[in-house]
Amino acid sequence: MKITFWGAARTVTGSMHILHVNDKRVLLECGMYQGKRKVANEINRNLPFEPGKMDAMILSHAHIDHSGIIPRLVADGYEGNIYATMATCDLCSIMLRDSAHIQERDAEFLNKRKKKRGEPLVEPIYTMEEAKRSLGNFVGLKYGRPFFVTNGVKATFYDAGHILGSAVVLIEATEGDRTLRILFTGDLGRENMPILEDPTVVKNADVYITEATYGNRLHDDIVDMEGKLHEVVSQTISRGGKIIIPAFSVGRTQNIVYSLHGLFDKGELPAIPIFVDSPLSTNATEIFRMHPECYDEEAIEMLRGHKDPFGFGRLQYIANVEESKCLNNIETPCIIISASGMCEAGRILHHLKNNIGDPKNTMLIVGYQAENTLGRRLVEKHKRVRILGEEHDVRAEIRVMNGYSAHADKNGLLTYAQSVDGARLRVFVVHGDEDQCLACADNLRGGGFEDVTVPNRGETFDL
Repeated sequence: MKITFWGAARTVTGSMHILHVNDKRVLLECGMYQGKRKVANEINRNLPFEPGKMDAMILSHAHIDHSGIIPRLVADGYEGNIYATMATCDLCSIMLRDSAHIQERDAEFLNKRKKKRGEPLVEPIYTMEEAKRSLGNFVGLKYGRPFFVTNGVKATFYDAGHILGSAVVLIEATEGDRTLRILFTGDLGRENMPILEDPTVVKNADVYITEATYGNRLHDDIVDMEGKLHEVVSQTISRGGKIIIPAFSVGRTQNIVYSLHGLFDKGELPAIPIFVDSPLSTNATEIFRMHPECYDEEAIEMLRGHKDPFGFGRLQYIANVEESKCLNNIETPCIIISASGMCEAGRILHHLKNNIGDPKNTMLIVGYQAENTLGRRLVEKHKRVRILGEEHDVRAEIRVMNGYSAHADKNGLLTYAQSVDGARLRVFVVHGDEDQCLACADNLRGGGFEDVTVPNRGETFDL
C-alpha cells in the first residue's frame, strides 16, 4: 500500500494524489495548477501519470484547484468512475464547462494578438466538448454512506464545511489481513461560518492527509467581518467609487452576498446597486438553493421565513457579456462581485482593467491568493500590474479581508487533527505554499503529533 503526491505538494493549487492498493490506483483529486502562466500551462497540459491506468477517482469538492483537470484526464484515456457528493457533481457540471468556456475565450482573445504578431497560436487545455464528456464519469453520493471504490477499498464522505458539497473522505483500504483508515480533508472548512454546517469530525484514523492553506495564519473572527465590510463599502461610497470584489464563484460569492443582505436588511448601507457578474456564480447560486441539506440552522431559518439568503432587492446577477460590458459605463457607486477569485481569468480581469487606475475605487480581496497570481501581486501592493497583456498603474485602494476565508486557519487545522484522535496518526501535510506547509507541520508536532511529513512533488511513501 503506497501513496504518491503529484499535486498540491508544497504548493496551494493543483491537488492530485494517487493511492496504490492491491495493484489498483485510486486518484484523489485532479486539480488545476494556478501560478506563473508558462509553468501552469505546462503542468496542466501534461498529467504526470497515464490516465488510462487509473482504476477509480475520488473528488473531495468542486473547486477548480481540486477538479479543474478532470476533462483533460478523461480526454487522455481515463474511463473509471469519479466519486463525489451529489452537490459536488451538480457544481462540477457548471464549473468544468465554465472553465472550458473561459479557456476558449481567453485563447481566442490571445490569438487575435498573436496572429497579428505572427506568433504561434495557443489552444485551450481542454474544450467545452471535452468538459461535457467528462461529466458522464461522475457518480453522486450522500454524506455518511459507505461506497465501494475498487478491490479492497471503500470510502465514506463526511461534511467538510468548506463549500457546498465539500467532503472529508474516509478511505478504508485493505491489503491482505491489514486495513488502514486513511482520512483526507480535501479543503477543511471553519466553524461558525454562515450558510453551511460545521466540519464533521471523523475519529480513529491511521493516516491523515491535511491541507495547510493557512497553516501559519489566524483568521479574523467571522463575527467582525460584517462590520469591516460595512466600513470598506461606506468609505468607498463616500468618495464616489466602486467596490470591485474578486471572489470564487462557489462559496465566497454566496458568503459575501449573504453578509451584504444582512447589512442592507438592517438599513446600515445606502441604496447602491450590487452586481454579481459571473454566469458561474449565477448558476452556482441556483445549485446552492437546490441543496438545503448542506445548510446550517441559521440559513434554514431564513428559508423558513421565506427569505432568500442569496438574493434581495438591489442585487442583480449578470449572465451575458453585453450586460457585463455595460457595467463599465456606470459612474456612480456600486459593488461588482466577479470571478475568478485569484484574478487569473474571467470577467474580473476586465473590471480590474477598467477600474484599477481610479483612486476613488476599492479592490476588495476576500480570498487566499496563490503565489505568482495577479491577486497576490495586488495583495503585495505592486504599483504596476499586467492585466490582459497590458501594464496598468494601481491607483485604486487595495483592501484585504481574510475573515471570509472558507479554510480552517492554524488553530482550526490543529484542533481538527487532535479531534481525529491521537498522536499515533501518521500525518501528511499538503495543499499549502511551502512556508505554510512547513509551519503547519511544526504546529502539529508541537500539538503532540510525532509522525508528520511534508511531501515533495512526485514523492511516494509506503503506508
